[in-house]
Amino acid sequence: MKLLVILLLFHTTFLMINGQISSITNTHHETYIVHVQKPKNTKPLRSTDLLSWYMSFLPTKTLASGEARIVYAYQTAITGFAARLTSAEVKAMEMKEGFIHATKDRMLYLHTTHINDYLGLNQGTCLQKDTNLGKGLIIGMLDTGVLPNHPSFNDSGLPHPPTKWKGHCDFKPSTCNNKLIGTASGIAPNCHLAIYKVCHSRVCGSSDVLAGIDQAMADGVDVISLSFGGGAVPFYNDAVAIGALAAVEKGIIVTSSAGNSGPTKGTIENDSPWLITVGASTMDRMIRARVKLGNGEELPGESAYHPSGFTSGFLPIIYPGRHGGSRAKACSDGSLSRINVKGMVVLCHNSGENHTVEKGIVVQRAGGVAMILINEEDQDMTTRAAAHVLPAAHVSYSDGRRILAYALSKTNPTATIVFDGTLYGISPAPSVASFSSRGPSSVNEGVLKPDIIAPGVNILAAWPSPVGPLSLESPVNSTITSMAFNIVSGTSLSSPVIAGVATLLKTTHPNWSPAAIKSAIMTTADTLDRDGLPISDLYSMGAGHINLAKANDPGLVYDIIKDDYIPYLCGLGYTDKQVSAVARRIIECASIDPINAEELNYPSVTVALGSKAKKTITRLVTNVGESESLYTVQIKKPEGVEVSVYPKKLGFSEMNQTLSFSLYFSSGDVGAMKGDVSEGYLRWVSNKHIVRSPILVTFT
Repeated sequence: MKLLVILLLFHTTFLMINGQISSITNTHHETYIVHVQKPKNTKPLRSTDLLSWYMSFLPTKTLASGEARIVYAYQTAITGFAARLTSAEVKAMEMKEGFIHATKDRMLYLHTTHINDYLGLNQGTCLQKDTNLGKGLIIGMLDTGVLPNHPSFNDSGLPHPPTKWKGHCDFKPSTCNNKLIGTASGIAPNCHLAIYKVCHSRVCGSSDVLAGIDQAMADGVDVISLSFGGGAVPFYNDAVAIGALAAVEKGIIVTSSAGNSGPTKGTIENDSPWLITVGASTMDRMIRARVKLGNGEELPGESAYHPSGFTSGFLPIIYPGRHGGSRAKACSDGSLSRINVKGMVVLCHNSGENHTVEKGIVVQRAGGVAMILINEEDQDMTTRAAAHVLPAAHVSYSDGRRILAYALSKTNPTATIVFDGTLYGISPAPSVASFSSRGPSSVNEGVLKPDIIAPGVNILAAWPSPVGPLSLESPVNSTITSMAFNIVSGTSLSSPVIAGVATLLKTTHPNWSPAAIKSAIMTTADTLDRDGLPISDLYSMGAGHINLAKANDPGLVYDIIKDDYIPYLCGLGYTDKQVSAVARRIIECASIDPINAEELNYPSVTVALGSKAKKTITRLVTNVGESESLYTVQIKKPEGVEVSVYPKKLGFSEMNQTLSFSLYFSSGDVGAMKGDVSEGYLRWVSNKHIVRSPILVTFT
């Protein structure tokens, strides 16, 4: 199976040597991403010059399979290539002049309408008028690709792509249009989409992703959205982080999904400070499927499939997990073959190897007529409105316990499901999805991640095949029918939301850097839900929940220029070659004053303190609000820490003026608090703006 970006063989800036996916390996040879210096040549480099330079690093021995050594010859994101090599061949390559670093290709995995209303983005609002709905900007989507004739990619009313677009579309000419140039309405419906297929099924090779970034940069995209990850690794071994830094240095905003391994702490992915890392939140919408028990109790659930004519009478309940073991408890494939579930409502746990819709298929094939899907404890309140194949209701852990208690205590328990349609104004909202990965990073500690949360639960999304009961009667790759959408969840849905937001902000503020746009998103985020209660802790929500209207006018921003990341990389203790691999140029850390993550001019503040310790952290803020403005500091001190700020007021006399301030931290005897974290915040308040930065203190 070939990649979309692979098909661009003769593109002016992307050079691909072999049409096979780069993750192919055999007994002796594996794919490595190799970073090298630029060749010593004063003339502009042609693609053939680079290829010759890359080939000079390779062994002359051909592969027994006859395959080409080089898989990708990168030209934009990095100076380097992906090639099939043995570990011994890589070791020999390290001795060659110009070699910097090599790392094995690694597998990354996918993080798999009402949003506009929920975020205050209805047609006709001032913000949408100001941003022109993202008109003229290009979002590069790196994912599994798209079905180009889907109605979400209709280009009615859209202009031609801007002249900066250097790419072309590899679908049939009749399926390419002004919307789909290389979704229900998206966040920036007037922007153009460039789709780069870098994943197959649920797996993405990092060399393929790097090729996608390389191509997107060459094509002229404004924003890149990434929806996959493979666990935190050092940045010099993270091809996605390296490619993303190259894009950011070119002024391209890169958003990324936080991962779907929550709620365990330390599971965050895509943790580099130049990425906007996005966690998933719920909305105030519920597609309700209400469970009524025979004892009169009613419990809310969700399902996207609301059948007409389903019986309102009570049916017998059966719990396969009572006697059938763990597989039957989860309604795994084949687990109900010896259990009589005919004509019954079957209780299934949301666990095991099959997903929620597949459990319904297992129940239906065994003769069950309805399913109640019960969350496990770590899944808590997050329920999903899936397009089930039979009447179903997905309920929370606590409600599931009540249903189980009833079913196991009665001789003839009964239940039915009542479908109430779509409801709005549901609380609590927003809340952090249970599956959304949490910080801190297990490898690259020091920067608070995720940065932000955005809707990622029960999102209406374009879908290439039928869903619901229809899906059992139609082939997987059938022609699009009236069921052209699905309700899906994951941080992979949240990242495109922020990509759309960033596109709108870039429209109204074309001169803002990616770091400035990130700062605007973070410092204006909501930290309270619709009922005025705290949404969650910092490791779950980062700065908080996206508030686009406020982000468009943040007052102040914390900016980071591209060279600021180099002292940070040196401060991580990397070797010069490791830093050079990330920076994509030769770096000598001995000539640079290194900084740690605390000193990076980030919109959030993280500090590690031992007993009776003192630290000073300095930040710079740039005025992007009124030319003459006065801000006064407000502090909520983290428990166990004294914090003061100097100066206490910041007075600006012109736009784009930058001022500095310092935070002074001191701790007492840490004692039993060792290993704990404490949260607070810093706010700069004017007569119009509130610029908020979360503070996280770790006691060491």
